[in-house]
Amino acid sequence: MPKYGDPRLKIFTLNSNPDLAHQITKHIGVPMGNCSVTRFSDGEVQINIEESIRGCDVYLIQSTSAPANEHIMELLIMIDALKRASARTINLVLPYYGYARQDRKARAREPITSKLVANLMQTAGATRVLTLDLHATQIQGFFDIPVDQLVGVPILADYFQKKNLEDLVIVSPDHGGVVRARKLADRLKAPIAIIDKRRPKPNVSEVMNIVGHIEGKTAIIIDDIIDTAGTITLAANALVESGAKEVYACCTHPVLSGPAMERINNSKIKELVVTNSIPLSDEKRSEKVTELSVAALLGEAIIRVHEHASVSKLFD
Repeated sequence: MPKYGDPRLKIFTLNSNPDLAHQITKHIGVPMGNCSVTRFSDGEVQINIEESIRGCDVYLIQSTSAPANEHIMELLIMIDALKRASARTINLVLPYYGYARQDRKARAREPITSKLVANLMQTAGATRVLTLDLHATQIQGFFDIPVDQLVGVPILADYFQKKNLEDLVIVSPDHGGVVRARKLADRLKAPIAIIDKRRPKPNVSEVMNIVGHIEGKTAIIIDDIIDTAGTITLAANALVESGAKEVYACCTHPVLSGPAMERINNSKIKELVVTNSIPLSDEKRSEKVTELSVAALLGEAIIRVHEHASVSKLFD
């Protein structure tokens, strides 16, 4: 039986991360909304909402992870269906916001796809976005609707605290991740170090120097996204060569595309800790990879948004 008493709260999921969505509904204590996602013979998405949502506050769970274009189209079509079915509010719960890495014009004649995707969601009819660790925080400003950005650091910090590791140093894989590394360092009461690197082109990085004292210490590298794992494995190898005792790595979004798993399994990384904002397929599972759930965090955020309570309390 449902635990949460408001019948106007409805939660639906699409195809990107149904396991996480069911964990969220279980945490809140509401049934999963009934809808079907099928394909026409030419591949077009067909969606049907199989219950009344008139006047309801709907929370739609979908990561725009690979295949990103398929999942974005599912999301947009579902938003349109919800709007036409007279939902009162359409709240997008995006554990992973895809296309976030193209957030500015780094070179001439480049698109800003994170802004384009934001426009598409708003035009379709979304009224709020609830997301987790955006790659670039300024993406919140690409929306003209409320955006609540949760952070994965508390979940990662709790896990490492329970391991009782000694002589810790928290390592940012680049200058852009220093704020994230500082948040983890504050929770674990550890110093930070920074990998000074350059990236000659996307998905290619080169370690230049290590800023900070890491000799004889247990290093924890933290990032928001691990894609091809080139940056993280180069950093781990450089840390060991510079005298680190052990190297752990963690991130919120395990994209893990292409050669990522081979690189991780062959690297100096002792353990990679990730969340289930993106589901791990069988080929991405390894003895080195530990998966933590963000269901409780997202579930609490949904309740707080629905009850008009403070979401920032979840950052503590």
